[in-house]
Amino acid sequence: MEMQRLEPAIAQIMDAALRLGLDFFPMRFEICPADVIYTFGAYGMPTRFAHWSFGKAFHRIKMEYDYNLSRIYEMVINTDPCYAFLLEGNTLVQNKLVIAHVLGHSDFFKNNAYFAFTRRDMLETMAAAAARIASYEARYGRERVEPFLDAALAIQEHVNPRRMVREPPPPEPEKVCLRGRETPYDDLWNLDRPRGGSASEGEGLAPAFNRFPVQPEKDILGFIMQHARDLAEWQRDILGVVRDESLYFWPQLETKILNEGWATYWHLRIMREIDLPEGEALEFARMHAGLIQGSRFHINPYPLGLRLLEHIERRYGREALFEVRATENDVSLIRNHLTKEIVDDLDLYVYRKVGREWRVVEKTWETVRETLLEHLANGGHPYIVVEDGDFNHRGELYLRHSYEGVELDVPYLEKTLPHAHRLWCRPVHLETVLDGKRVVFSYHGERVGKRFL
Repeated sequence: MEMQRLEPAIAQIMDAALRLGLDFFPMRFEICPADVIYTFGAYGMPTRFAHWSFGKAFHRIKMEYDYNLSRIYEMVINTDPCYAFLLEGNTLVQNKLVIAHVLGHSDFFKNNAYFAFTRRDMLETMAAAAARIASYEARYGRERVEPFLDAALAIQEHVNPRRMVREPPPPEPEKVCLRGRETPYDDLWNLDRPRGGSASEGEGLAPAFNRFPVQPEKDILGFIMQHARDLAEWQRDILGVVRDESLYFWPQLETKILNEGWATYWHLRIMREIDLPEGEALEFARMHAGLIQGSRFHINPYPLGLRLLEHIERRYGREALFEVRATENDVSLIRNHLTKEIVDDLDLYVYRKVGREWRVVEKTWETVRETLLEHLANGGHPYIVVEDGDFNHRGELYLRHSYEGVELDVPYLEKTLPHAHRLWCRPVHLETVLDGKRVVFSYHGERVGKRFL
């Protein structure tokens, strides 16, 4: 009976969304039991390679569901056609809200610039990759494949989502002029020049014109995949799979607030448009209120994104909303549109641990905005680049953290560096800043060491 009522509701909601101006992919809705929904949530997709970390995530999500701590009502996939999975047991009103919300997400996936280069056939691509990785485990043994996959996933965020943007040409090699003209012997003047900025006494990066890569490379995963000398083809394939999937998910990291705000904004408008009966309207109001409830310890993207979009609409009009949807991400949204009024109304603040207690340390709206921007930059991950792929002329990998006031988590760094070493198969170094001093962490295969520069 519920399914018979749901089908016309889907058609009604989609008609309302189209009248309001949404432009979404063709939709495919499926109703799934809780275990299936939470498996999809843990893996991030309905089809993906097997890994113990996904099982760990599943048990955490399932435990929260069993103890009524959280509930996933739906999952929507950025594909064409767009697949949406509804939780079995949802009431009709819950499914109506979820469907309206999903249409907002699908419209966002289709039209936001940061999703423009994502693969819309990723379900099939992931299924094929999962089959290949399973075949590698059968051929080479799980004891070889799984640790390598662990290492690849440890640095999966270090890709370049702007890879489609044309880079400026590399600088021309330095030339020395003698009396204003070039001669065949000009390079002799370079013999006495130092080898570039030194990382430690007797060691240093190559000069800029002789460095590999010529410019710092953000796509660490892609650089290792292309240039690590001792990898087998199956290992390069695994790196390619992890990299492709990370690039697919990256826009969702950059647009969490805007994407959820957009879907919330439109489920409100669509549900008003379809004129719910009184009983359904009350249930919808309760569900929506729970969705936009604030949190003491983290940013809830639903109310923040919704308030920002409503502010834009009041100030600039409905047309401006579609422009924001098409061109912005979370960083630009917060930088351009977060106001004192929104910060005060949502009671946003900065807190940190002081001694053994967590305390609110700042509530001024400018500080709240800048702190948010710090956490949103680069998808919330540290910005690290390959500085030299042939450090010390021994094929070692030299990485540099682009420090901008936020230090790296040293225990996490010390656990991750051996994974990078497993992929590169040679010593790996990472330069960063601690307590205002430049420091290099190195791993040669036994333990992580550090030295100040």
